[in-house]
Amino acid sequence: MTSAPIISKVWSFCTTLRDDGVGYGDYLEQLTYLIFLKMADEYSKPPYNRNVSIPEQYTWQTLKTKRGAELEVLYVELLRALGTQKGMLGQIFTKAQNKIQDPAKLYRLIDMVDSTQWVMMGADVKGDIYEGLLEKNAEDTKSGAGQYFTPRALIRAMVECIRPEPNKTIADPSCGTGGFFLAAYDFLTNPNNGILDKAQKTFLKHHTFYGNEIVANTRRMCLMNMFLHNIGEIDGESLVSPNDALVASSPISFDYVLANPPFGKKSSMSFTNDEGEQETDDLTYNRQDFWATTSNKQLNFLQHIRTMLKTTGKAAVVVPDNVLFEGGAGEIIRRKLLETTELHTILRLPTGIFYAQGVKANVLFFDNHPASPTPWTKSVWYYDYRTNVHHTLKKKPLRFEDLQDFINCYRPHNRHERQATWHAEQHPEGRWRQFSYDELIARDKASLDVFWLKDKSLTDLDNLPEPDDLAEEIIENLEAGLTSFRAVLAELA
Repeated sequence: MTSAPIISKVWSFCTTLRDDGVGYGDYLEQLTYLIFLKMADEYSKPPYNRNVSIPEQYTWQTLKTKRGAELEVLYVELLRALGTQKGMLGQIFTKAQNKIQDPAKLYRLIDMVDSTQWVMMGADVKGDIYEGLLEKNAEDTKSGAGQYFTPRALIRAMVECIRPEPNKTIADPSCGTGGFFLAAYDFLTNPNNGILDKAQKTFLKHHTFYGNEIVANTRRMCLMNMFLHNIGEIDGESLVSPNDALVASSPISFDYVLANPPFGKKSSMSFTNDEGEQETDDLTYNRQDFWATTSNKQLNFLQHIRTMLKTTGKAAVVVPDNVLFEGGAGEIIRRKLLETTELHTILRLPTGIFYAQGVKANVLFFDNHPASPTPWTKSVWYYDYRTNVHHTLKKKPLRFEDLQDFINCYRPHNRHERQATWHAEQHPEGRWRQFSYDELIARDKASLDVFWLKDKSLTDLDNLPEPDDLAEEIIENLEAGLTSFRAVLAELA
């Protein structure tokens, strides 16, 4: 089946609803409920004949017969009732609400979803439709959805470096809309990376992926995204937990952890004090298996991810710059990470690639190992893809090809055969360079915030970036500065 007609239908209807003030996020949510109900209906018929646990009064067939106010009443009731069900069904409909106020438009949306056989459609087509909507939603900066969306080019590059193997588990403790799961799934099902047998396919569908996502709407989108890509079952258990991953250690350990934990410095929760005013309280997680107690969310995620790994486990994690240089708990955690795991690679990322503004981030690649009297990290390889690199979300977004040189340098098939592209005399512009454990541990606060390339825009005035690129970069830096000042103000308050 060709995807073009259904994709253009899905998009054109989105435009119609935007005129009513229904944003991408709300449209995506309603579409999720309706596609799920329609697919459940398709699965309940021959040749599948499955019991999908949807009560008779809330089935797709019943919904289709209603119009006007009657349709609206049934739809609201259906959303509430299905949210109380077990397994994936309940998770998809958790806290579900009707955001389409005009029953005529709701009816048209139902009609559009009804005109397609979703189960028969290829997973890549369904997936492309949904991923496209997720990306559009992330671009809508006002909604804040961008913080749950990692650039797909970056995710794919991380997966290419890790090269997950069949019959192994993959976890993400802050999985957002499921980008890492889908990239790993694509890698494992790509015939160029090996052909899966029947048992391996079953393991991939049901037992490979484990995630946590505390935001109900984001979790719903993640589950639907996975489901449309053929991961999990309509009547199966949810593969994504609504629990805060940081509260306790994971009951099982994993072969791989791929993650981009949420940005933002603090973990905090809001409560109403005795005077009836809103207050926030910093969350520190008192975990026996953590090296240091801190309210810095990223440092906690980094510690948690290390505890999630099997002794042979591998991790690739996106972290903001503060994780590389912050003192106190940050220094303790960096020293411990270098000692107890093999932190072998750091990719320094440019600004202008994330939907959350002003973010300066890096990817840490580390392998876990059993306890040892000597540090596991012997040296760290750095790839500087930040200095003199200019990306903007609209005009020059990050593409997978942009990270191909990094992947080549990383040598995913045998990372012990790496060769530096940097040389003090012959190639001072090289982006790929090795630093020994002793060099790093001797730095102030064991800082891993290392750079060696000269910023050309400071010296070469003839080769300045385009004015609009420069303006975007200035805005990025101002945003980053403002974020830091807000964090300081919050501390003082």
